[in-house]
Amino acid sequence: MEVRFREVDPFNCWLWLRFLDVPSQGERNYIDGIFDSWYVIGRLGGFNAENLQVHEEGADISWISYDNDDARSVIPALMHNMGQLEYQDSWARCWVDLGTSDSVALDVLINALLQIDSDVVQLEEVLIGGVNDDWPVEPHPDSIFPSEN
Repeated sequence: MEVRFREVDPFNCWLWLRFLDVPSQGERNYIDGIFDSWYVIGRLGGFNAENLQVHEEGADISWISYDNDDARSVIPALMHNMGQLEYQDSWARCWVDLGTSDSVALDVLINALLQIDSDVVQLEEVLIGGVNDDWPVEPHPDSIFPSEN
């Protein structure tokens, strides 16, 4: 699976997946589940790089001193909205408003897609941002800050 970034507008971002073959309904269900779960975590503020206390501690996390006040004091990083995943032949796309969530959100999604590529359905590429000429997009109705595509 190749990951490529194009022009990314975090408030109006298209995510594109190209499969090796047309995905079956079961394979689509796995992909839909990844995106739904990813969105829920983002909507609840899970992708906030200002509060990565456990990660920053290193390998040994036994008995770390977690600073609850510090965790509560960070600025929220909330994903705003996500459209339905759409499929066309060997392609899928999804519109997302990443809001104020940090780019760690994209790393988490890519990691999950790398694993599903290995275990369930082969993905040729994942494109973050931009549009595909052969599958035009309209301004998304849920976009707070629509841009010209």
